[in-house]
Amino acid sequence: MILVTGANGNLGAATLAALRARGIAVAGGSRTPDEGMRRLDFDDRESLDLRGVSTLVLISAGYAEDDQVVGRHAAVLDAAVRDGVRHVVYTSLTGAGDHLGFALAHRATERLVRASGLAWTILRNGLYAELFGALLMWSEDGVESAFGGGALAAVVREDLADAAAIVAADPARHGGRIYDLVGTPITGRQVADRLGVPHRTISLGEYRGRLLDETPGLLPFQPPMLASIATSIRHGFLDGASPDLVDVLGRPARDPLAPAVAVASATRPEASV
Repeated sequence: MILVTGANGNLGAATLAALRARGIAVAGGSRTPDEGMRRLDFDDRESLDLRGVSTLVLISAGYAEDDQVVGRHAAVLDAAVRDGVRHVVYTSLTGAGDHLGFALAHRATERLVRASGLAWTILRNGLYAELFGALLMWSEDGVESAFGGGALAAVVREDLADAAAIVAADPARHGGRIYDLVGTPITGRQVADRLGVPHRTISLGEYRGRLLDETPGLLPFQPPMLASIATSIRHGFLDGASPDLVDVLGRPARDPLAPAVAVASATRPEASV
């Protein structure tokens, strides 16, 4: 049986749906499971029951400081070894993102995966097109960002879910492989043009100040994480191409501009419409 962790999250839920659409027997696991899911709380080792699972799709448990994230992943990998899981598919971060503020937790987890004794596949996912759209900020007459003229090789979340499902459905074919799953470069200006509004570049200092002073609810690790995304895009570190996504999917990747525009449009204040 295949089990997908983080099954109530965006990528986990999409991966679960992609596997079911292929008629494959699959289960979901979550800290807060829906009916029919397993309870898997990575912070509670007693909850980590992976008996009967042959292939584990380990969706990265981010949204925490690095030590907590790596500790969570170590706990589930220990459970996988103990309970006889044969293959783990880990959703990591694109190799171009090594300098991002959240890269170390991914690279440390990759080491744990390779050292676990399990068969493995690592999916180095590019940043979501949906995230790119969400990071654009509305002003009175258009959108603003600290991206400058830089581009992101953005990838549609649904394509990443399809790739994970393809690998999990036939893990032996993909054993010991590291795939760099990035998409087509898009810019803030392209999104703004589709929205029919201008795009204005703000400085990285202004962006960081807004994150710290004007964005309620952010956890302490999130402002530097988001600032690292902005400066990486601005200075051309996340716009590289790779054939891996198309090779795994066996079809062209979806257009990342459309979902980026849709997400940005959904956050548009009524006064700006």
